[in-house]
Amino acid sequence: MSLRAVVAASRRLLHTTPRTAMGVVEDAVREKLTARFKPQHLEIINESFKHNVPKGSETHFKVIIVAPEFEGMPLIKRSREVYATLDKEMAGPIHALSITARTPAQWEKNANVSPTPNCLGGNKL
Repeated sequence: MSLRAVVAASRRLLHTTPRTAMGVVEDAVREKLTARFKPQHLEIINESFKHNVPKGSETHFKVIIVAPEFEGMPLIKRSREVYATLDKEMAGPIHALSITARTPAQWEKNANVSPTPNCLGGNKL
């Protein structure tokens, strides 16, 4: 392969490969939420594959978090607290975040979480 072909291939890779190594954003989300809320249950699901993004992207996540701290807190405040904890990730690599935030009693009563619908690609409603 010529040097020109190698350079061209490298440029294509740079423009199609996500900037983060696989799992780096997910790990940061897990560390921050664990440190902040000390959850009894935490799931972080990378749903980027459901969207029009490069393979291996970490841009769309679903968070299921169960923490005693949410007791007596309205749903909107729970979401705001999660967003505030992930402010740097929300300003950068994360494009979309679905949050299910429950108290331990709510989780014990109902541990079902609705699946996230597939992306319709913008205005394909």
